[in-house]
Amino acid sequence: MTDEQSRPNPGPLTESQRTRLEFAHRDLEEARTEDLAQLPPAGLVQLVERLRMRLHDTLAVVDEISGPSPRIPSRQHDEHP
Repeated sequence: MTDEQSRPNPGPLTESQRTRLEFAHRDLEEARTEDLAQLPPAGLVQLVERLRMRLHDTLAVVDEISGPSPRIPSRQHDEHP
């Protein structure tokens, strides 16, 4: 059984939310398999940017489900730190 199959049903997610989380899982797995020492600087920058965008999107899904955290102001989707 793969990790994907062993995960419990994520619950009341919309199809869009489920897809966004699946993309984040996929990108994380791809990043874990990369040999970072062999990537050129531009490749490292692309990898970090992709993971930053996925983290931002994953946190947006969490906010959609549970409401934004009162301690941290919500950011617009296209804003990046």
